[in-house]
Order: sequence, then C-alpha cells, then structure tokens
Amino acid sequence: MKKSWMKAAICGILAGTAMLGGVMSADASDIRILPVDTAKFWAGARFDFDVEVANAKGLQNVDVQINGVSADKYFGKEAVTKVLDNGVTSYRIDGVNFAKPGDVKVTVTAKDSLGTSTQSAAYKVVKEASKKKAKNVILFVGDGMSLQIREIGRILSKGMTNGKFNDLLAMEKLDHNCLITTSGYDSLVTDSANSASAYATGHKSVVNAMGVYEDSTKDPLDDPKVENISEILKRTRGMSVGIVTQAESTDATPAAMVGHTRRRALQDYLSNNYLEEYHRPDVIMGGGSARYVPKSVAGSKRKDDINVIQKFKDLGYTFVDNSTDMMAASADKPLLGLFTPSTMNVYIDREMLKNPKVLKGHMDQPNLMNMTKKTLDILSKNPNGFFAMIEGGSIDKQLHVMDWQRSAYDLIEFDKSIEYAEKWAKEHGDNTLIIVVADHSHGISISGTYHERDGKTGEDAVRTYAKSIFPTFKDANHDGFPENPDPDVTIAVQYANHPEYYENYRFMKTPTPPALAVTETKEEAVQNGDKIEYHQVSKASSKANPARIPKNGKAELVPANIPKNETQECHSADDVVLNAGGPGSEYFHGVMDNTEVFFGMLRALGIDATKSHK
Repeated sequence: MKKSWMKAAICGILAGTAMLGGVMSADASDIRILPVDTAKFWAGARFDFDVEVANAKGLQNVDVQINGVSADKYFGKEAVTKVLDNGVTSYRIDGVNFAKPGDVKVTVTAKDSLGTSTQSAAYKVVKEASKKKAKNVILFVGDGMSLQIREIGRILSKGMTNGKFNDLLAMEKLDHNCLITTSGYDSLVTDSANSASAYATGHKSVVNAMGVYEDSTKDPLDDPKVENISEILKRTRGMSVGIVTQAESTDATPAAMVGHTRRRALQDYLSNNYLEEYHRPDVIMGGGSARYVPKSVAGSKRKDDINVIQKFKDLGYTFVDNSTDMMAASADKPLLGLFTPSTMNVYIDREMLKNPKVLKGHMDQPNLMNMTKKTLDILSKNPNGFFAMIEGGSIDKQLHVMDWQRSAYDLIEFDKSIEYAEKWAKEHGDNTLIIVVADHSHGISISGTYHERDGKTGEDAVRTYAKSIFPTFKDANHDGFPENPDPDVTIAVQYANHPEYYENYRFMKTPTPPALAVTETKEEAVQNGDKIEYHQVSKASSKANPARIPKNGKAELVPANIPKNETQECHSADDVVLNAGGPGSEYFHGVMDNTEVFFGMLRALGIDATKSHK
C-alpha cells in the first residue's frame, strides 16, 4: 500500500495541472494526514501526529494548523521535519494528545514550485463515564466468530426440542448486544491485526498493522503510534494486564493489545517488546514458545540469540509449559505460559482424540477454561483492577481450513470460559465489564443437514427445507461437548469463499487442509523485435487436497471461487455480534463501528487519560 500510494501521488502531481484564470496552476503536492480523517480520540490518549507531503518539485513551505493554531503551538512541541528516503517530506510530532473533548480540525497547506495544495481532517475527542463504574474489563475475542459458527456451537452444545433451542450460549445471555462493523481504513475486508487493533486503540488501521497508522516508509517499526489500552490503563491507573490465547501469544489479536508494528509477522520483535514496562502484560499465555527461545535452540523461529523466556524469569515471572504446572503456579507472581512451539492444538484433538502424532508430544496442554481461571486468580490480586483479553484463537484458524467441527468445539470451549468469567464476576463484587465479540467474520452458512441413511452420499445427501431433519449430536455427560463430532445426521455447512477443494460433508479425524500449494510452470510466447521467444513462467497456485476424499464414500470437487493461489477459505466483511454485561455494558446497542469497543471500555472504567498513576 505504501508504494502504491507514492506512485499514485506522484502520477497525480504530474498529471494534475489545470487552467485557472488563464494561469497554469497545479495540485502541487499530495498530502496525507495521520491520524486519518474521521478519527476519534479519548481525551488524553497519546498518539504520534504526522503529515506527509509527496511533491513533484521542491517543497517551499508546509503550514499545519489545528483549530486555526499552528500545530507546534497547539501541541506545545516542535515538529520534526525531514525528507524521507522516498522523497516524501514528513512533518511529525510524537507523543501528543488532545486534552479536552470536542471537535478538532486539521488543515494542511503545502506550497512548491508548481503551486499550492491543501488537505484537511476532522477529529472528534471524547471523555465519558458510565453511571456505575467498572473496576475490571474482560474482553473475550472469538477470532473469526461469525454469527453462523455461534449458531453451530449452540446446536451442538445446547441441542433443540421441537425446533426450539434447549438453552442459549453463555455469551448470548449477557445483558446487551449490538452489531459491529469490521472494515479497516484501507480495505473492506480486514485481518485480525487491524481489527483487534481497533478494539485496543479506538483507531482504524490497515491490514497486518497494529497500534499504528501506516506511513510511506519501508520500515515497519517507524509508523506513527497510537496508545493502546494496555498502555493507557497501566499509565493512568496502574492496572494489571493479561493476554490469553490458544494461538501464538505473539499472534495478531494478543499482540494488538500491546504492540505497535506495520507487520504482524514480526513476532520475534513482539515477544521481546512485551518486556517493556510501560505495556508489559502481567499474564501471557498461549502457544508460540518458538518466538521466545534463542535461534540456537532447536525449533526456534527467532533470528537472534535473545532468550526472552529467561528475561521474563529475571523479572520475577513464573514460567510454565504445561497444564499441570500452570494450575500449580502461584497467583502472587506474574505468569508466562507457553504450551506449544506454535498454535496450541484444538479441543477435539487435545481433549478428545489425543492422537500423539497430531499433538506432537504436547499431551498436557491446558484448556481455555483453566487458563481463564488462572488468569483471573493472578490479575485480581491488583487492587487497582485489571484488563484481560482472552481469545478463542482457533475458531478462526479452523474455519480457514474449512473444518467447522473443530471450530465449533473450540467455540464451545470459548463459551465455557465466558461462563466461568461471568460466575467469577458475580462472586467478586459484580464490578467487571465483560465483552464478547469477534474481530471479523467468515462466510459460512448452514444450508440444512446431511445424512447417508438412505444410501445417498455427497451433495445428494444434503437435506434442505423439510428434509433437513435435526442433527443427532449427543451429549451424554452434559458437559456441553457432544461425544461424537460426526453423528449419522450432521450439519450441512457451506462456504461463501474457498479454494478448490473436495467436499465430503464428514468430520476428518486427522486435521486435513482443503487445498495444497503448487507451482505451475507454463511456456509463454514473448515478441522480441521480429522474433518470438518462449520463456518458462512459474506461478503459485493450489489444488484440492485428495486426502479429503473418503475411502468408502463420495467427495464433490468444488471449483475455487477466489484467486488460484489461495489455499484457505478467507475472511468476510460481514458484521459480527457483540454481547456485553456488567457496568458500562449499556453503551453497546444498535450498529457500531469496531473502534467503539475501545471507547466503551474506557467509559466503563471512567479513565482520565490526562493523568498518570505515578
């Protein structure tokens, strides 16, 4: 995006001349204001202010006004103006804030030898407090938890009688709900870094980014930052912070609560950056130990010899790598729990099938319910309160590989964790705001049920309308998890976007990706003067994974409906559901932008971001 912005800007400059009053004038410069137009701010929350000017001819002057006052004077800080390596002029003031609520207008005028151009941005600054304040906030993020996978989880976990659900999920019993829109400012369909960052900062960002606005440089660590919730709560109130996930602890959603980078892939940087005191979590749990051990250790994914685990130990953290030690860990010390080198295994494989080849020796991984329990035990020791982000990380990851059964069981596990937190909150002063939301959606749908009782298989065995008899999932021990994820009558789930794959409508006992990456080599003819030359051209592509064809059954080959190089199902732009309960939960109603989750949390806590705890 950075390169495309530069190219478009310069082309626009060169082409953008027009006759005005008989004099040749020009849109001399392309101006970008960061934060972007329509941004919303919590009064006192810190951010970096940057204006970039891409000009075709020598820049003579840049005038930046905020509500009619020069930016330097308005912020009480002198701007750093420099020409970047790409030729863009940056006018930047770091670590500023808007102290008072109200409307703010930024106006930028740039002059160069071609003429004058202007750009503006309108901001809104707020500071609110709910009538009943919360002491704590627990943000549950069901990664990729679309409405449809919620319903599938409800069908499996609660069952139905004569068309009525026997019960609702715990998240669905919270007092308030709303729809959340999920787009970033760069694209209609977002990723988890960008969308989780909106929850953590109240600001939109771009795909793959967290806690920053994208500038035009190549460096993924120099983009203008916005203060995130972990930093604000530690700075203003000395609250504790916990990030818990079944993904890697440096994956997009947990990292967005703490980190700042244009590239979410910099996970070795992020793990080391977690050590910084101003945003250091008091509890970190999940997978991803390979991001914490030095490159000299077998399996490490680091590019240096930093031992991040040892650094946390030196700071007084208990380190655990299995469920037994986690449950025994002291609640009086901060905790680092890393249970697998990469993403943790999902509920079906970890708690039910227990195939050693799938678990790769990690037989003692904790479930999310116990991770939640241990997290609350530790964080609640702080009299100033706490913020915890608890993620159901593989709801998303299993939908990507088109394994709705594994996704649904992880959703049930996620919901059981919410149920525990609700009970805990009522028993501990009823002063905790609980929010449950997805960061984005997936395009899946329930079209009916599937069974082979009459000998039909494949698409012929998909039952719609009156033929869609109820599925036969059984939960004999009433723990919420059906004993068999593949009953004789199951759910028929369809996907709105997908690579080429084989649809067999049945549960796969071994995790099996839908498509395999391949490289296609073709000979292409190229005209070179009077001659035609032939060249071998390689292109990335994918093909359906034949391992999804059952030995004694039928599988339908479904053509791809997304680009050929994709091997997984993709996110969708669908709105997601938010449920909330506890002090401040009344803020959430109707249809809201994803950035509003941040403001709802600070409102419930009554945060004054203009003050510091120490």
